[in-house]
Amino acid sequence: MGPSLTFRTGVRDVLPTVFGYIGVGLAFGIVAHTSHLSLLVVAGMSFIVYAGSAQFIITSMLLLHDPLSAIFISTFLVNSRMILMSTSLAQYFRHESLFKNLLIGTLVTDETFALAMNKQNKTNGKLSFAWQSAANLVAYLVWGVATIVGALLGGMIADPTRFGFDFALTAMFIGLVYLQLISDRRLGLSLQLMVMIFVAIIYYFMIGLMSQNFALLVATVAGCLFGMEMKKCR
Repeated sequence: MGPSLTFRTGVRDVLPTVFGYIGVGLAFGIVAHTSHLSLLVVAGMSFIVYAGSAQFIITSMLLLHDPLSAIFISTFLVNSRMILMSTSLAQYFRHESLFKNLLIGTLVTDETFALAMNKQNKTNGKLSFAWQSAANLVAYLVWGVATIVGALLGGMIADPTRFGFDFALTAMFIGLVYLQLISDRRLGLSLQLMVMIFVAIIYYFMIGLMSQNFALLVATVAGCLFGMEMKKCR
């Protein structure tokens, strides 16, 4: 990953992460097929909702005939972390129009956000609309196509876990965290590890008091505040 911020570079930089999208996307398509969702519903969910973990939850709730209100609330809670990510990412695009910021925020994911944070370490804290749009668009299209292919293959693969599809997302996040740890020299390895441990501890205790999604949100905010204070003390 170099310092260039062109559209073509964005496409090249995001390519290593698409394997995770393919694995999880295929798994979702297969699960959706076995849950008796039509190909049109799978495609619509992937290109409109566009939220991996939330789509699995929506599928299971539809299978149980849960009310739409419960599905909407659950989807919002699962994706509430995107508010924090988009807010953090917006500082790099203050010079861009509101419309361009909305385009970026609409398609940003955990992976493209992590990729952007890793990229700005190589560019002296700068990002471009062209680069971010390329990364977001490639991820968006690969995810949608992968879920459709998964739905088409659903009749041939009864158990996606046998092929390790369920571990694809975890493996991709491990890789992204590793890249962040070794590339961000401004913060240093020790500070990043301290923040990660702090977030894990907060999440561990909060999960006994509230839902997993709220616990994750609280731990993330607490981690941001903790990191800010620790950075001031350096």
